[in-house]
Amino acid sequence: MLEPVRRTSAALASLSLAVLALTGCSSTPSFDGAVCDRTANASTTLADSVSTSGDVGSEPKVEVYAPVSAKSSTFVDAVVGDGTAVVSANQPFIANVTTYDGETGDKLQTTGYDASTTQPHDIAYWSQVSPALSKVLQCATGGSRVVGLLTPKDMGAQADAGSIVIVFDIGHVFLPKAEGTPQFNDARGLPTVVRAPDGTPGVIIPDSAAPKEAVVQTLIKGDGPKVKEGDFVVVNHTVLNWDDKSVAGTSWGSTSLVTSPLPEMVGATVGSQIMIVTPAADSSPAQVLVVDILGITTAAPQQQQ
Repeated sequence: MLEPVRRTSAALASLSLAVLALTGCSSTPSFDGAVCDRTANASTTLADSVSTSGDVGSEPKVEVYAPVSAKSSTFVDAVVGDGTAVVSANQPFIANVTTYDGETGDKLQTTGYDASTTQPHDIAYWSQVSPALSKVLQCATGGSRVVGLLTPKDMGAQADAGSIVIVFDIGHVFLPKAEGTPQFNDARGLPTVVRAPDGTPGVIIPDSAAPKEAVVQTLIKGDGPKVKEGDFVVVNHTVLNWDDKSVAGTSWGSTSLVTSPLPEMVGATVGSQIMIVTPAADSSPAQVLVVDILGITTAAPQQQQ
C-alpha cells in the first residue's frame, strides 16, 4: 500500500521493493511491431476437436474429443471479444483458465472464475508456464475465449505424454501505457519526461536543487474512470533519485504493480501519467516518481488478501 505524499520518499522505496519482489495510437493493433492477425495464425482444425459453451468469464462447458494432438502448439478463438488487444508481453490482463488432458479429455486444473480474486497477469507470466502460450495469447482481445493446444514438448513433458488443452477466458485487458491528452505544465526547475514508443519513460532531471515542497503534475490526462479511495490500481512506475539521477526502481519491462493508490492519484483518470517530486526528508533522498495508471481492478494485491 502506498503512503501519503508527506511520506512519499518511504513509499517510493516500498514501491520499488514491491516491484522487485514480483515474480499517437495506431488503429490496427500490433504486437512488437507486427500487425495483429490472429485468424492467419490460428488452427483451422482445433475447433473440430474441442468445443466450448457458456458465457465468457464463467467456467465453460468443454468437450474434448480425445485424443487430441498436434505437431506444434496451436490455438483457436472460440469467442472473439471486442475489448482491448494484448499488444505487449508485459501488458496486464485478467484471465481465467482451465486445462484438460488431451489424451483422455479429463479436466486437470482450473484457476476459478471469481473476479474479486483473479489477479492480473501478462504474457511474460504465462510464458513461464509454457513458451508456446506467447503465441496463444498475442493480440487476444478482452472478452475472448481462446482454446490452446500445447504439445508435450512445449509443456516440458516426456515425448510419450499427452498434449494439454488450455482454455483461456480473457477478461479486462489493461492499457499497455498511459494514453490520453498531453498536458502543459509551466513549472521551471522540474524534470522533463520523454517516452519510448512502448511508453517507457525517460526522465531528465535538471542540475538545480530539488524543490523544498512536494510537487504533483499530470503529464498525460487519460479519459478512463477516476481513481477513488479504496480502489486497487494497476500501474507502471519509475522512481529516480534527484541528486545522482539514478533509477531507484522501475516496473517497465517487468510486471505491472497492483496497489492501493497514493493520495495524489485519487481523482486522476485511468490512462493518466502523473509525476510526483518529493523533497529530501530525514534519511530519504529527494526523488521523482512517474506513474502510468493502467486501470482499476477488483482484486486486492496479493499481499493484502
